[in-house]
Formats: sequence, structure tokens, C-alpha cells
Amino acid sequence: MITLSDIKEAKNNLENVVENTPLTRAPILSKTFNSEIYLKKENLQLTGSFKLRGAFNRIAKLSEEKRAKGVVAASAGNHAQGVAFSAQYFGCEATIFMPEATPLTKVSGVKSYGANVVLIGENFDEAYEASMKFCEEHNSEFIHPFADDEVIAGQGTISLEVLEQIPDLKQLIVPIGGGGLISGIAIAAKAINPDIKIIGVVASGARGMKESYKSQMPIDSVSVRTIADGIAVRDVNPKLLEIIIDYVDHIVEVSDNEIANAILFLLEKHKLVVEGAGAVSTAAILHEKVEIEDSKVCAVISGGNIDVTMLSQIIEKGLVKSYRKMNLIVTLRDKPGSLTELSEIFRDCGANIVQIDYDRDSVKLDFGEAHITISLETKGEEHQKEIREKLKQTGYRYKQI
Repeated sequence: MITLSDIKEAKNNLENVVENTPLTRAPILSKTFNSEIYLKKENLQLTGSFKLRGAFNRIAKLSEEKRAKGVVAASAGNHAQGVAFSAQYFGCEATIFMPEATPLTKVSGVKSYGANVVLIGENFDEAYEASMKFCEEHNSEFIHPFADDEVIAGQGTISLEVLEQIPDLKQLIVPIGGGGLISGIAIAAKAINPDIKIIGVVASGARGMKESYKSQMPIDSVSVRTIADGIAVRDVNPKLLEIIIDYVDHIVEVSDNEIANAILFLLEKHKLVVEGAGAVSTAAILHEKVEIEDSKVCAVISGGNIDVTMLSQIIEKGLVKSYRKMNLIVTLRDKPGSLTELSEIFRDCGANIVQIDYDRDSVKLDFGEAHITISLETKGEEHQKEIREKLKQTGYRYKQI
């Protein structure tokens, strides 16, 4: 059984290597929900996530003999970087197995610390199976991303930092993938303050731990699919489920759209780059999945290693959803001057054209017609309504997409 003493020992092992990451008040969230809401910014940790804590503590406690044989890990990305950094620090070889769809930024991060990377499988669990086979063949030490006492103790050091700064905290909201983070945080937090509430958050596309918590028995997911790749864990570990049942007060879930909204909110309002898994605790607050009014709450931002392509897609969809971007397909007469006439309408409405595409070959068009696919910068819902009305008044056929 992991104890507060183990977690304090882990803190000593991490000293002068792992960052005591910023813990700051979130003014917009606090005002909106009439509470004192804080963000623990593990996205600003070395390697970009909390995973460094557990990986470093685990490797720090290995004997020189075991380190000499090398270490192996399976990870969707963040644990991989933590293991790679820690192995480089202690001068041992690291081989990391990652799912084939792992974002390039995470693969590059692992390689930058000198680790060997093997891309295999559709998800963490398939990469894990391949890594275990490799360990048996090479007699290497496996560093589990969550089901390991030293790893869990390392993650629990987050609670020590949070409660040192906010001893009267009422709730800690924590992402759940495999369960190592919330287990370590909950053990430490409940030991320090038994009345504190620990709320776990899963992605709707990877809800095995929530279903297992509800049923009080392990229920593996058939498959997982979510933009929060850091918590896309298919199978439920019985040991961690037992800890979570004992220490966690409630588990909620958030959808991919809610996670994307939270990523954009944190980027725009708090100037924080956060990955999907790191944003789920904020998503749970934003979308009122937890009761927090008139309370003192901390949301753990667990990581910031988001793929730039994914971030671009989230920004694009966010702009459309918030009526700051408008995408239209307009049917024109295919003759000189038609495009100029259309652009004058947008000019008169004060909308800026940011992208345009001309199609005169579609089989859906009548002879003498063309489709214009156009993207506009707009100033809100009323502005878009004005543009639509103007197009109707001037006789254009259009579709908003």
C-alpha cells in the first residue's frame, strides 16, 4: 500500500530536477462559477507533463545493475518522454513502445532525449503488449506508466505542492486515464485532509474507469477513441481501480467537443497550450459536470504536448462555433465580374475574406454556373445574420458550412 510517507520520499527524490509547477488562480472561471478556482499547470513541467514525476522516481530507485540492463516503457507519449528524460539523466538506455497514431510532437520529444522509439499498435494496450514481449527477450526493467507504486508515489507529489499553497482546498479535479495520477494525488490529499473531495474526469471515448468505478469491478472498454490521447486507455487495472474506489469521491466524463472547447478557452483566456488529456479537468468545470459554486477548487492541467495539427483543427472549429469565422458555398453566374459583385457585398457588410476557392466543374452545377467556397472573418452571430440577409436580398443561392 502506498502511503503519504512514500510520496514524501518521492518528493525528495525529485528535488532539484522536477519543477514545482505554477499554481495560479483562474480569474474568469472563478468569477463565472462564484468560486476560487486554481489551475495546477503541469503542462509547464519539464517534458511537458506530470509523467516525469513518476518515471523519475521509479528510475531513481533502481539499482545500478538494473539500470545497466536498460529500461522499457509503453506510452501514448507523455510517460515516454518522462522515462526518456529520466533514463538520460541516469545514463541508461531506454526503449519506448508507442501507438502508431501518437502525435509527432510526442515522438520527437522522446527521441530528443536519446531513447529508441518503436511505433506499434492502435492504442496504448497494444503497444504495452509488444513492450512486455521485448522486456522478456532482453531482460530489461519495465517502467509502467501507472500501475507501479513508485510511479504512483511520484505523481502524488502534485498534492503536496498544491496543499502546501492552498491548505484549505475543498476539491481537486483530476484527469483519469490508467489511474496512476489520480491514485497518487488522492492518497496524498486524503492523508493530509480527509475532507477534501477528489473528482476524476474521463473522456467519453475512453470511459472504462468510470464504468468500472460505478460497477465496483473492472470493465475494460472494447475500443477507445478520443482527442485526449493521453488518457485513451482501454483496459482497467484492478489494483488502481481498488485505490480509486477507496479514495475518489466521484467520476464524471466529458465529450471531445467539450475537451476542444476547454483547450481553446485555456489558450485564449489563460495563454496556456494544453493537450486534450490536460484539458479535461477544465472541461468538467466549464461544462458544469461538477458542483463547485462557492467553493475552493483546483483543476490539474496534466500536460501540454498537443500536436500542432490537432491544435489548428480545434482553433478552426472554435472560430466557427463562436461566430468569428463563416464558411459559405455561394452559387454564381460563371461570367466576368460575378466574383467582384459578390466580394462587394462582403465588403459592404464589413466581412474580411480569408480564403476563397472557385469551382466551375461540379456535376451539381447547371451550365453557366460556378460554386464559390469562401471563408470570412466575422464579428459575431448578428454580423453573420446580416451577411445571410444581404445574400438573400441580392438573389444569391448559398449554403453555410
